[in-house]
Amino acid sequence: MAASLSQSAYNEVLEETPRLARERERAAFEKAIELLRLADSREGLTAERAEAVRYVNQLWSILLEDLASAENDLPPALRARLISIGLWVLREAERLRLDGSGSFSDLIEVMEAIKKGLS
Repeated sequence: MAASLSQSAYNEVLEETPRLARERERAAFEKAIELLRLADSREGLTAERAEAVRYVNQLWSILLEDLASAENDLPPALRARLISIGLWVLREAERLRLDGSGSFSDLIEVMEAIKKGLS
């Protein structure tokens, strides 16, 4: 009976892991969007703009590493599209950080669409 309960508990954890991972991903995207909105409200080379870009770079670096991994079980075509989006996000964020002007609205829109897709 104890072994059966342990296996049952283990199976529950395995079933919850993808759900929890999605929740963490959604939370990371929500934080990125919040930082990008704050950065978008500032002009010039501000700490808020630099922080938003730093966070987005960290988030997408992790995502890109995972997407490039052989263990990633997403369909290859979807992985390729997400990698392409991620590379664009990194380039656009860096351009905006260095420029000190311009709107983060395109980045916010892309990040919101991806967050919505995680639901």
